[in-house]
Amino acid sequence: MFATKSIDKLIRESELPGSALKKTLGPISLTALGVGAVIGSGIFTVIGTAIGGNPAALANWKESPVIDLVLHHGHIAGRPGAGPALALSLVLVAIVCCFTGLCYAELASMIPIAGSAYTYTYATLGELIAWIIGWDLILEYAFSNMSVSVGFAAHFVDLLDWLGFRLSPKWLSPAYLPLGLQDLAGKDIYAPGWHFGFNIPAFLIVILLTMILVRGIRESARTNNIMVLVKMVAILVFIFVGLHFIHPANYVPFSPNGWSGVLAGGSIIFFTYIGFDSVSTASEECCNPQRDVPIGIIATLIVCTILYIGVALVLTGIVPWQTVIGDAAPVVNALKRLTLQTGSPLLHWTRLIVLLGAIIGMVSSILVFQLGQARVWFAMSRDRLLPDIFSKLHPKFRTPAFATWFAGILVAIPAGLFDVGTLAELSNIGTLFAFVLVSIGVLVLRHKQPERRRGFRVPGGPIFPVLSVIFCVLLMAGLPVRTWERFFIWLVIGLVVYFFYSRKRSEFYKG
Repeated sequence: MFATKSIDKLIRESELPGSALKKTLGPISLTALGVGAVIGSGIFTVIGTAIGGNPAALANWKESPVIDLVLHHGHIAGRPGAGPALALSLVLVAIVCCFTGLCYAELASMIPIAGSAYTYTYATLGELIAWIIGWDLILEYAFSNMSVSVGFAAHFVDLLDWLGFRLSPKWLSPAYLPLGLQDLAGKDIYAPGWHFGFNIPAFLIVILLTMILVRGIRESARTNNIMVLVKMVAILVFIFVGLHFIHPANYVPFSPNGWSGVLAGGSIIFFTYIGFDSVSTASEECCNPQRDVPIGIIATLIVCTILYIGVALVLTGIVPWQTVIGDAAPVVNALKRLTLQTGSPLLHWTRLIVLLGAIIGMVSSILVFQLGQARVWFAMSRDRLLPDIFSKLHPKFRTPAFATWFAGILVAIPAGLFDVGTLAELSNIGTLFAFVLVSIGVLVLRHKQPERRRGFRVPGGPIFPVLSVIFCVLLMAGLPVRTWERFFIWLVIGLVVYFFYSRKRSEFYKG
């Protein structure tokens, strides 16, 4: 019913045909690329939301995870947190990402285009599904960067506090705070709900990076490796210093909300793994993709999971897990609490190191994903599914300036208004949905074009793609009903745009 654009045509139309890609990447370079992208996606921000959950005063089915409604036939008071058992959530997420990453690698080796799941689904599942996934990717990139921007603002404010500058929270926190805002003593600064204010740092960082992207930026491998090193040093410093301040009593109970909490925690912390697919999309630039891509993906996931588990266990060991609920900067605020309690100079300087590492990581993450979001708008416009202005290049900088500015404004304003938990939930459901379609795309292409050369092939026949679909759906079920509701509203809006505008502009439209 809906036409599928051939892989060969996609390659001809792309700006980077397969023959132009240099074979320069090995497993170490791929691992550095993947670790840098993953660590930069907000582990210092979202980990508190995953550990503490999003509790509510009253039981409400819209705020309850889907899995609880299905298994327990009832609703609970808000989304449960994983507590110290987030370490188990991280293992589950790493396994899911491994399955999905291998599926990405197979498609990337067949469709060597600088792009994303939008391009893959266009070649496998047709234009309608490509539109849906493109619309979904806009949601994924936008809300992930909104979340990271809110986290950046929280860490920037903490850095000002470390330097002795204390400003009014009115212009440094989101206007909507579902859990309110408390100081370190637990005293309310703002009650739950809306307040008069705006998160100015979150807004400004997006606008500043948008200006940079319009002018054009190209990260070198050396710069990326330096940033990866800084971020890893910050995490390792926190882990090794924090080990000396752990109170074993904080681990009891280890899993305060049981399996429901572990699954819900995994559904939220999944957000921090979004960048791992950067390994698979570089498969055509590998010297030996059949060997290097799986090594790069698995090594990325192993390194990041070990670091993340270390952060989760140390964080929940040095402070009670309930104290990080709703905190957009849980690691540095935990260090601040301990510094005030103990007066330790070591913790004081450790906090600065962690702050700098987190800020660098979040800036690089926002930059990469704002670039990615603009490229989705650009690609959909090039395929005539969006207005031509989104694919128009700046006459001087040769960048899609309008698409970049549009993506920047789309992220900057909500980042000033909403809290990190609400934004992360929407980013996660969009990402998991994209992963489901990519995994299905592998199965479809194996059926439709079994003879086409694959630089990398997922081992085990259909087993891994099927497991990827199952586990992604399972993690989606750990998100609240309200998140699903908002996601479906976004998809319905997208379908309305497609059928009343984009379909008529498509090259396949016959009137």
